[in-house]
Amino acid sequence: MDLEFDSFVLAAATGDLGEEPAARERADAVEFRMDLAADPLAALLDYDGELPLIATNRVEWEGGEADEGDQRLQDLRVAAEHPSVGAIDVELATIAGGDDAPLRTIAHAREHGASVIVSVHDLEETPAREEMARRLDQALEFGDVGKLAVTAEGLDDALRLLAVTRGKENAGDRVATMAMGAAGRHTRAVAPVYGSRIGYAPVDPDRAVAPGQYDLATLRELVDRLR
Repeated sequence: MDLEFDSFVLAAATGDLGEEPAARERADAVEFRMDLAADPLAALLDYDGELPLIATNRVEWEGGEADEGDQRLQDLRVAAEHPSVGAIDVELATIAGGDDAPLRTIAHAREHGASVIVSVHDLEETPAREEMARRLDQALEFGDVGKLAVTAEGLDDALRLLAVTRGKENAGDRVATMAMGAAGRHTRAVAPVYGSRIGYAPVDPDRAVAPGQYDLATLRELVDRLR
C-alpha cells in the first residue's frame, strides 16, 4: 500500500495489529511498533487489515524496546516486503553509525515500494533552531520524510520547532515534527498546520508510545478542526 506523504497522514501507533479495526474510522495508517510486539513478523504475516502500515523497530536509545544489532534491521527488511507496509522508519543515528546495514535496509524497502522515514529523537531537549534544521537536512539526505521529535521544556521550545517546520514546508521538504512532553503536547495538533506530514496517536489513551501523545480520536478532531 502506497504511503508517499504528499499530505498529512495520521498514524495509529501500536504494537498490536489487532487494534487496526478500531483505528480505521480515524487513522490514515498504522505505525506498527515492532519493538513492542511479542512476535512482530508473525503478526505481519497474519495482517489483513485495510490501513497501510509504517513499520518501526525502535531501538532502546531512541525510546524504543528493540535491542541494538543486525537482527533489528533484518526484521525491518522482512517487514518492508509485506504488501501492506507503505513505509519504514530508520533512525538517523543508526545510519550515522558507519555500518552499511541501515543503508541496505533503506534500499531494500525502496525496492519493495516502501517509503522511508528517517527519524531523530532528542529525549532531553529542544535544540537551537539551526541545529534542528541541520538534523532534518541530514535525515532528508536518506529519507523521503525527515522526522524530528524533541523534548520541550517551555512554549519557546515549541515555537522554535514550529518555525523550523514551516521553513521546511516552504522549502518543499517533507518533514514530520513534534515536541514531546507536557509543554510541547499541543504541537502534535498544531504542527500539521505548519507542514508536518505525519502525526502519531494511540488508539487507547492508556497505551501511548511516546510522552505527551493525544489519543487517536482527540488528535483526529484537533487536526481536522485546525486545518
